[in-house]
Amino acid sequence: MTPRRPLIAGNWKMNGLMASHDDFCKIVVGAKTLRDKADIIVCPPATLAMRFAGSSEGIVEIGGQDCHAEPSGAFTGDISAEMLFDLGARAVIVGHSERRRFHHESDADVCRKARAAWRAGLLAIVCIGETRDDRNAGHTLSVVAAQFAGSIPDGATAQNLVIAYEPVWAIGTGLTPTPADIAEVHGFTRDRLTARFPRSAQGVRILYGGSVKPSNATELIAIDNVDGALVGGASLKPEEFLAIAGAYA
Repeated sequence: MTPRRPLIAGNWKMNGLMASHDDFCKIVVGAKTLRDKADIIVCPPATLAMRFAGSSEGIVEIGGQDCHAEPSGAFTGDISAEMLFDLGARAVIVGHSERRRFHHESDADVCRKARAAWRAGLLAIVCIGETRDDRNAGHTLSVVAAQFAGSIPDGATAQNLVIAYEPVWAIGTGLTPTPADIAEVHGFTRDRLTARFPRSAQGVRILYGGSVKPSNATELIAIDNVDGALVGGASLKPEEFLAIAGAYA
């Protein structure tokens, strides 16, 4: 079994203005005591990514929230993985449920974006997860299996891939699955990794996302195959984000 270093990633979504730089700097200061025990990534809006990268002090990595599959071209409003790397990002989230839902991204689209991330030298954080209807119908594992198969390219390693399991119905709702539910999906995902990428499967980190907060972080980290968290709203509040990171560290 390969030890997996915890990873806590904050997804700021479409939040933050220039004044939010102060909050990011608080995260950097607080993360100094955690850096030996965990990796911390903040994924701000693209408008803030370069400024944050310049203030990260090598303590907090910067990630993008999405990227286009092509390196450049006539794609108005999009940002390429190469552009993210150029401004200082070292990771990118792809396949988040909000992208899948509101932008109608397919597994194939997500797979192309993950390949683009690798092409540019970025860590791809690939999101998978079921809706409430999927879970109620007993389809959680089949949905996760299909997204895993269709969204993750061949050639995955512990250095280029992180998987984030986010049950769609738990994001921003305050609800979380039971520890047993989370353990089942994370164990299932680890088994899929082992079958497809036997040489690197034990090193690939699987994050849990979906209403992660300081009050449940300690419980979540105790679950088998939970190697960290993809944090939404709580990542906008330095004290809460650092408390979550501290639990994993």
